[in-house]
Amino acid sequence: MKVALHLVEARRDRLADLLKQHRYLPLRQVCHRLKISEATARRDLTALVKAKRITRTYGGALSDFSNTFASFAERHAKAETAKRRIAQTALHFLKPGMTCYLDAGTTMLYLADALRQHPIASLSIVTNNLPVAETLAEVKGLEVHLIGGLLLGRQSVLLGDKACLGARQWKFDLSFLGAEGMTARGLFNSQKDVVRYQRIVAARSGRVIFCLDATKLGHEAAHFLLPWPRIDLLLTDASPKTLKDQGISLDSNQLNGLKPR
Repeated sequence: MKVALHLVEARRDRLADLLKQHRYLPLRQVCHRLKISEATARRDLTALVKAKRITRTYGGALSDFSNTFASFAERHAKAETAKRRIAQTALHFLKPGMTCYLDAGTTMLYLADALRQHPIASLSIVTNNLPVAETLAEVKGLEVHLIGGLLLGRQSVLLGDKACLGARQWKFDLSFLGAEGMTARGLFNSQKDVVRYQRIVAARSGRVIFCLDATKLGHEAAHFLLPWPRIDLLLTDASPKTLKDQGISLDSNQLNGLKPR
């Protein structure tokens, strides 16, 4: 039965308002809040994108409320296949009872989605990544803790002095971190506040795993993060030979290559 046009438009107006309020909503949340099917939700999102009222991203949507958040969406779509593979591999390191940290990078949203689909009981997730927190907030068996701080809308992340103070209150069994570049020297990020915060998280972690796709290889950002001896494990789709060609020599305990597709 065809729904009247004015009802469809009213529903889409409500969806646009929800996205302005929340910035990011996973598709399942769109369906739950509006009591519609995934097929209807996808049609509504597509219509709003065409009307330039929102920016669409995998698994949910971003409101045009903030153009800065769209930069997260652009990065999220880059190297999507590699990020999904890295996330699926990372999932195997999570065990019941752990307290784990998920970083602000876009690969972490793929990991959060994988964890949502395959929940692990009695797992505590700590993050400063708003899309990750929202994706996992209602997953049964998980505790999700959001570290507070200064909201940087461009990155959809909480940082600054208060975030650093908050991170120091935790002890993590395992932390998944990201970076913008990796060279023979080590890992890099472009913002000094990000580097300062990540170093605190790494120091509070029993094990630090960096998740970097091959597009980060050979790139140096403005601020040096960590040298390779400080990194417990690298998850990447770059082959050992490709890494070696860039002067990155890791022992077998530091490198976890992804399984062939």
